[in-house]
Amino acid sequence: MKKKSVLALGLSAGLVGSMLAPSESLAANLHKAKEAPSLVSGDLTKKSSKKPGEVLFDYLNENKSSYNFSGATAQQSFEIVSSEKDELGFTVFRLQQLHKGIPVYASSQTAHVNKDGVLTAFSGNVVSGLTSLGSKKELKKETKFKRQDAIKKAETALGFKPNYEKKPESTLVVYPQGNSASYAYHVTLNFLSPEPGNWHYIVDAVTGDIITGFNAIHEVTGTTTEGAGTGVLGDTKTFNTLLSSSTYYLQDNTRGGGIFTYDAANQTNLPGKLWADADNKFHASYDAAAVDAHYYASATYDYYKEKFNRDSYDGNGAPLESTVHYGENYNNAFWNGSQMVYGDGDGSTFISLSGAEDVVAHELTHAVTDTTAELVYMFESGALNESMSDVFGTLVEFHDNNNPDWLVGEDIYTPGTSGDALRSMSDPTQFGDPAHYSERYIGLQDNGGVHINSGIMNKAAYLLSEGGTFHGVTVSGIGKDKLGEIYYRTLTQYLTPLSNFSHMRSSAVQAATDLYGASSAEVQSVKKAFDAVGVN
Repeated sequence: MKKKSVLALGLSAGLVGSMLAPSESLAANLHKAKEAPSLVSGDLTKKSSKKPGEVLFDYLNENKSSYNFSGATAQQSFEIVSSEKDELGFTVFRLQQLHKGIPVYASSQTAHVNKDGVLTAFSGNVVSGLTSLGSKKELKKETKFKRQDAIKKAETALGFKPNYEKKPESTLVVYPQGNSASYAYHVTLNFLSPEPGNWHYIVDAVTGDIITGFNAIHEVTGTTTEGAGTGVLGDTKTFNTLLSSSTYYLQDNTRGGGIFTYDAANQTNLPGKLWADADNKFHASYDAAAVDAHYYASATYDYYKEKFNRDSYDGNGAPLESTVHYGENYNNAFWNGSQMVYGDGDGSTFISLSGAEDVVAHELTHAVTDTTAELVYMFESGALNESMSDVFGTLVEFHDNNNPDWLVGEDIYTPGTSGDALRSMSDPTQFGDPAHYSERYIGLQDNGGVHINSGIMNKAAYLLSEGGTFHGVTVSGIGKDKLGEIYYRTLTQYLTPLSNFSHMRSSAVQAATDLYGASSAEVQSVKKAFDAVGVN
């Protein structure tokens, strides 16, 4: 099969990747290898009756010389963003690094304290070299450049005035650049027209220069009843609807904060109208995209709830909203930060994109990633972001027993070509993607290879689940359920925004150790799977 163009590389935070590439300055300024996330594990502290947060901060303060944070104490250099107790009894923290009260861009960490009060893991490097950076008060003396000025700069760089879905945001951050750092504004521009975008710009707070930018488009009351309908591929499905004033709506109030499906009527206004029907039978051809979007959102919710007790993508019951019939012949699907959006396709490259369960689950997994690891959508962290969505999209398809396989997007991609797909997890090279780290793409297109290099991580996941021999390394498969358990724990508890493939390996090993023990067969299989694809 010939290599696809960048536009057909596959599912992203939007289904199809952007042709725009990160700038050369981005590749140069992104945290260097020595700042890449790492993981320290073991019994890092002694048993303690102190509160878990105290144990964590005591450890950081005692090891300040190793972590080299800029504040006088760990309490001044880190903010606890979240703290929760997991099913194994660990208290799991997610931290944000600070410098003089200002967040350090993409520098977050996780930490685990067990039920005996022992810190067992600290994941994600701390950015050093910040002590020479002045205070926010001193910054104000140097420049009159303001948050709103940064938004204007970003809009100028964008090159057009979009119709915003959300009000532009500008946040002061510390932005590491190689061995130094500077104050900058992190500007986010979220819009749907003239084309969907979720642009992130870093604007120097002193000079007003654009440091870098990238597109992260990776989004009634009544009685519950059961409706039936025909999907995009002609199969019949049943699903929950809502009866209100003699009208049936595609609204399911039985799952979390609800599942809602809307009709954009081939326009670009979101979310559109809540899908309504007179008889609770959704068998018209125009209904098909809505039937699948509604049913597959429910199936994805059920997978995360049943397997991990996760209530919606954010863990707190956020509504799952989907809009179908977006635009005209629109060859894409994407998560826009708050809801899912599906085009109908042009009938040649794609058919209605909600017609593939792995596509729906892939995109909703981007939402899970956004609310946990926040993997930056560039280079290796972006490839991890993509791979996690491929993995869980596939696992949802197997969980629902919906003609499952290890292909991605095969149900809706190039309907006139038999056996075609966006990606293969069992053999990424089938569609032109690398399966071994030695073959990785190192250019700037595709946000630094976020779709292309996801093949390497996809191959590791496939080998871990199914087993096999690759590059002379034999892996004993542990099955799909254990793959999901290890990867879910890895994603939600160990990965951090700038995690690379090496950190993915050490994190997965630690997650498997937590679940099955350090000497377990599962841990050995994780190590072998990453050995097989050349990731150490």
